[in-house]
Amino acid sequence: MTENQSRNKQTVRRLYEEVANQGTLELIDEIAWPDHVEHNPFRQQSQGAEGLKQRISMVRAAFNPRFTIEHLIAEGDKVAVMWSNQGTHVGEWFGFAPTGKSVNTHGVDIHLLRNGRLAEHWDVVDIVNFLTSVGVLQAPPAAARTQR
Repeated sequence: MTENQSRNKQTVRRLYEEVANQGTLELIDEIAWPDHVEHNPFRQQSQGAEGLKQRISMVRAAFNPRFTIEHLIAEGDKVAVMWSNQGTHVGEWFGFAPTGKSVNTHGVDIHLLRNGRLAEHWDVVDIVNFLTSVGVLQAPPAAARTQR
């Protein structure tokens, strides 16, 4: 692994541990470029570092999340993260009123870094698990048995 790949992984780790989990939003000014590009923005999210702050603030307000990095892989200027997020649905989320229910969500993010700072982001999130956790969708019978 190159020195740049190690540095990029550390930057991404700080995003999840210090910003998302601890709420240190001002760190984004240090670790992300002002022109940061979000390829799958939330409806109310703008672009840039300010948009990244908005995104994390929305997740924190809705779930009081605790992200765990399951896998962190660097190749070239990209870092891929497979994560889990345990939280409680305490705030409105895309039109769903808070349920107070425990939610365990999984996702994969890909971050492109330029000179060690976050430049672009793509994501895929298991939204079906969220909808099942808050009672919008019924769990399949096999899944219902394993969740007991």
